[in-house]
Amino acid sequence: MSLLDDVARRDSWRCWVCDEPVDAAMSVNDPRGPSVDSRTTDKKAKVTERLAHRACNTRKGAVKVVIAWPDRLHVVEPAPLITVAERLERKGGRELVARSASRKDAQEAAEWLVDRFSRLTPGLPVTASVDAGGGQYLVTLAAGRR
Repeated sequence: MSLLDDVARRDSWRCWVCDEPVDAAMSVNDPRGPSVDSRTTDKKAKVTERLAHRACNTRKGAVKVVIAWPDRLHVVEPAPLITVAERLERKGGRELVARSASRKDAQEAAEWLVDRFSRLTPGLPVTASVDAGGGQYLVTLAAGRR
């Protein structure tokens, strides 16, 4: 149980898949209970253990996880966040992740992304920017190489 406790404390008792709180008092056999997920971002990379709900971990199985964008964010063509995270971890740089009709909506998305990536890719400092272009606002994430 020490691995679970260590991983859970590091991840602040939040599921890396759905980003919802994980109840430490729940049984590990309960679908909302804690489990340790081993995820790799690259075949050559080291395995990273992450906290997940038992159901989230089981549901994803061997298929690639899709991190959902919240419905409250008003964005067009949101990028698949796991793919963005893998590229930023591997080579750094900038990624265009979404477009919005208003600066306010784009800024809200940018703030959510920085917060979400702080748990999705711990240790990788990610910044977000909002730039006007073509009558819309572009949301971009940037990260340096690790």
